[in-house]
Order: sequence, then C-alpha cells, then structure tokens
Amino acid sequence: MLQLSANSRILVAIEPIDFRNGIEGIGGICRRYLNENPMSGVIFVFRNRAKNAIKVLCYDGQGFWLCMKRLSTGRLTWWPSGQSSVCHLSARELQVLLWNGNPSVAQLSPDWQQVA
Repeated sequence: MLQLSANSRILVAIEPIDFRNGIEGIGGICRRYLNENPMSGVIFVFRNRAKNAIKVLCYDGQGFWLCMKRLSTGRLTWWPSGQSSVCHLSARELQVLLWNGNPSVAQLSPDWQQVA
C-alpha cells in the first residue's frame, strides 16, 4: 500500500512529461533528468502538458506504484516553477496539490513542534 508520512521524500518535477510513458519511461526520466534513483523510495510527482492530470511514481521495496489522477473539469490551479528541475513538497502539501489546491498559500501548521 502506498503510504504518505511526514518523513516521506516527495519530489515534484517542474517540467511536464509525456503521459504515454509508463513505469519504465518515467523511471528513465527520474534517472536522466532528475538525477534520482526511482527505486530509492522517493515519491515522484509529474504533470502533463495540458495541466489536467498528475502521475505519481513510487517504489515500495517490492514493486512500483504508478498512480494517475485526471481532473474531470478544469486545470491544475498551481504547479511549482523555478530554475531547478524539481521541487520538494511535504506529504501535507502533496495532499493539497492532489485536491487541486495551492500548497504555497494553504495555511498549514508546522510539521513538528518542540515539546516544552
């Protein structure tokens, strides 16, 4: 089962990919363009050019998970941008993104708070 936790390492690819790619093709994108090992347990998140679908690739130690969400109406309202090829998100920010929200303006409390 795919599980997100506060220590999950989540990388969001800035540039869109061709959604005709399956596990092998997206794994190659992880290696060549993101310089990451797709079998490392990192959760990789991609979008298509039309900004109406997201694919998530993850290796759980036994096999790959490839999940896709296509919006029934509209387009993604937010996607990271920048000079880098990837953006790091927390598990809570990914959940906001999967619900077509904007994690940069979501008022989320800190992941950890020091106990007095």
